Amino acid sequence: MELKLGLVGFPVKHSLSPWIHNQFMEKSGIEGNYSIMEIKPDDSFELELERIKESQVNGFNVTVPYKKQIINYLDGLDKNAERIGAVNTVVCKDGKWVGYNTDGIGYVIALRNKFPEIFHEKANRILILGAGGAAYGIYYGLKSEGFTQIDIANRTHSSAKEIAILGENEVKTSILTLDEAQEMINSYNLTIQTTSVGMKPNTEDTIIPVELLKRNSVVSDIIYQPLNTRFLMDAKQAGASIHYGHTMLLYQAQYAFELWTNKKIPIDEMDQQLKTILEGR
Repeated sequence: MELKLGLVGFPVKHSLSPWIHNQFMEKSGIEGNYSIMEIKPDDSFELELERIKESQVNGFNVTVPYKKQIINYLDGLDKNAERIGAVNTVVCKDGKWVGYNTDGIGYVIALRNKFPEIFHEKANRILILGAGGAAYGIYYGLKSEGFTQIDIANRTHSSAKEIAILGENEVKTSILTLDEAQEMINSYNLTIQTTSVGMKPNTEDTIIPVELLKRNSVVSDIIYQPLNTRFLMDAKQAGASIHYGHTMLLYQAQYAFELWTNKKIPIDEMDQQLKTILEGR
């Protein structure tokens, strides 16, 4: 039996998830395919999901703008996805759809592999820019690792406050405007850009200026198209170490594939291969 996987979101026609999961299937000896299941905002989300269900898919990923909306159509949630309130992976088994969130785990693994020293000091100050679906998973993943100071900056405070609830009494979180984040940027050891600002085709856009970054701090951008965002280039020029977004994509995909198949496929050379593909785009 062939494995049927896919990606739900919009726009996703240029996603690299098919390349990643086809690599995983080849490495694991599993036959199957990973297809794009683009649902436009003016389509009937419910009707499109019914079509996916009728296709007897084994599982699928969910990306913007549907990480929260998908929850209403699932039969169950993993405890972490339920707590986070966002789903990026759905396992389809025995006629039931169960939602998971692999974003936070994927981000934490990718960060630890590149900058393990960050995890040696749990009091390191962290700033998350943005309060979308990915920010929920990343905040929860960092909180689960024991970090105690995670601030959130967003254009609207209400979404950021929802994320801060995940910290319970274990994390000290200040909710900031983007202007406040810009003024305080030199006080953070790790800054994470989680919005779509700077994504192709608007590659010259940046969410906030970073000239005042603390030197030798780490700056992440979860955007991977382009790989070198304006935000990362400015951060590097300001003396920060930079963390590319494609590694989070790889490790969240690795965990999703494990949920679907019970097989954990080594990333090995895929990191550099994906980086080369992105640099050529």
